[in-house]
Amino acid sequence: MSGDRRRFSPHLVGGPVPCYAVLDGARDPRVFDMAVGSGAPYECLYAGNIPYELAEVAPYLVQLRPNDPLAFELLDACWGDSWGIFLHSRAPLEELRKHFRRFLRVMTEDGKKLVFRYYDPRVFRVYLPTCNAAELEAFFGPVDRYLVEDDDGAQLNVYGCDAGRLLTLARR
Repeated sequence: MSGDRRRFSPHLVGGPVPCYAVLDGARDPRVFDMAVGSGAPYECLYAGNIPYELAEVAPYLVQLRPNDPLAFELLDACWGDSWGIFLHSRAPLEELRKHFRRFLRVMTEDGKKLVFRYYDPRVFRVYLPTCNAAELEAFFGPVDRYLVEDDDGAQLNVYGCDAGRLLTLARR
């Protein structure tokens, strides 16, 4: 990522509310290495003792700390490539993991279960505006704000929820 995209880092990890990333291991092999090898607190969103091949492509919840080199390395590597979503929450890592695990599978109208990759920014940006008030409240849960790259990574989209109403703000 060019240095100009680092301008989003204060919005992500510079505030008083802790920042987390939900990263998609299937997007790039570096996601697994960065999540597991960074030393930052992280949790795999898949449960149980999963095979290594699945662990490499699993989604990971990673806590990003202010001025942590991982935050800048992650922004450099992922921004504009749809590696995942960022969020602000005061909830602890394990509570957030439980929250996000609830959304990993969805059921189609004909009863078929599918994996829901809501942590892909391309999916997230389409899904979130379609939610009704109850769905927004459930999806936000302990999350204060979601921060997601736009289509080409040129801006940061910030989403909030107020009484079941979606709030959207773009930062250039």
